[in-house]
Amino acid sequence: MADLLLDQLVHGKPVKLEKSGKTICVTRVGDQVFAIDDTCSHSEASLSEGDVTDYKIECWLHGAEFDLRTGQALTLPANIAVATYEVKIDANSVTVEI
Repeated sequence: MADLLLDQLVHGKPVKLEKSGKTICVTRVGDQVFAIDDTCSHSEASLSEGDVTDYKIECWLHGAEFDLRTGQALTLPANIAVATYEVKIDANSVTVEI
């Protein structure tokens, strides 16, 4: 069963997804879809409320940036990576693997 439909994901507009007790930020960049933990490692801010530029997402609260592909913290004040999750796309179905 799909978690989301691909055509529901707008390029650069993150979506919050609840799955298996986790809150996940899912976003589309071109034809690719990425899933990372939704909570910023610096604060309790929701990354799905942040801005996406290229393969980076910026936390709306303090401006920390994370690489959507690896979860690595790219800018301070965050210095701890967030978890990433495998995404499977089958036609219009998007499934996040936990």
